[in-house]
Amino acid sequence: MDLQFTPQEEAFRDEVQAFLKEHLPADLSHKVRAGLRLDKADMERWHAILNARGWLANHWPGQYGGPGWNAVQKFIFENECALAGAPRIVPFGVNMLGPVLIKYGSEAQKQYWLPRILSGEDWWCQGYSEPGAGSDLASVKTTAVRQGDHYVVNGQKTWTTLGQHANMIFCLVRTDREAKAQSGISFLLVDMRSPGVEVRPIITLDGEHEVNEVFFTDVEVPAGNLVGEENKGWTYAKYLLTYERTNIAGVGFSVAALEKLKRVAATVQCNGRPLAQDPLFAARLARVEIDLENMKTTNLRVIAAVAGGGVPGAESSMLKIRGTEIRQEILSLTRRAMGPYALPFEEEALHAGHEDRAVGPDGAAAAAANYFNYRKLSIFGGSNEIQKNIISKMILGL
Repeated sequence: MDLQFTPQEEAFRDEVQAFLKEHLPADLSHKVRAGLRLDKADMERWHAILNARGWLANHWPGQYGGPGWNAVQKFIFENECALAGAPRIVPFGVNMLGPVLIKYGSEAQKQYWLPRILSGEDWWCQGYSEPGAGSDLASVKTTAVRQGDHYVVNGQKTWTTLGQHANMIFCLVRTDREAKAQSGISFLLVDMRSPGVEVRPIITLDGEHEVNEVFFTDVEVPAGNLVGEENKGWTYAKYLLTYERTNIAGVGFSVAALEKLKRVAATVQCNGRPLAQDPLFAARLARVEIDLENMKTTNLRVIAAVAGGGVPGAESSMLKIRGTEIRQEILSLTRRAMGPYALPFEEEALHAGHEDRAVGPDGAAAAAANYFNYRKLSIFGGSNEIQKNIISKMILGL
């Protein structure tokens, strides 16, 4: 593979950079770079800016509102956005549900739901995990029983990210309790404003309301909200997860975080010299940079395969594992680089407008909170242990 960008691709990079310079709000970029918390309005604003340019759903076909980019253009766009400090696109509607509807949804579902995803009229969340079914999704117990022209849903989902903002949730539900685990699951779209839906917050260690529990009690869902065929939801779920796990690699965000870490290490003093000159720290920094460069190449290969009509299999599991390990290592090194300035934790300091002067290097206030929060990367989207099982089966034949 030729890893040098062509003149046309370099011109596209210039176009993306110019767009970001003109249209990325400075206050949003500051929040992202400083590790401050984004609110719903922040995420909706960036969503609308990208949609107005036609760049929101950059991996959708042109007929459904995508820009028609190839794999390299997507790679360039995502990296430039991360380097510019752009917020990450909320993935549930655009990056997860959208591809499933495009491949498996009915024409009526595509015509209705896809434009609403782009416009932001619907905010989607993901209803996969349950208290007894995390990485082992085949164990889901939330049921959907067909009664005439609707389903009646009962059960519970957990770790529902940003579910407090959502009006819609796509769920894995059990529609046949007698069938083999994977064979009795369906993929259902549920309006969270329906009677019987309850959202309860889960407050994390750093005081943030990021995840939730969602309870369903006799919730009626139109039968037309079933995606594809009944009891075939496991196929659709696996297809969705290949997109989720590829995106979880977060190459662009790791590149941006590494650049920030290098700047900090060049200025923080350790034994009278910059931390970047400490042999042990420098060795770890070099190792993670090498790993990141290797992952860039792998990520590009996988995306190119998808662009050619394929579906990433075990490769997306490889990206999920290495991507999460690399991001966690960068965050660990960042916390180390901040030294004692990473110890104090003031939840207020993670919000824009905090008046008190920050202590220590820029970003020190968020260093520990981000380190602990992103331990979750090893678990969500299918735990890394589960990904290793997938690799052993699909590649090694074990």
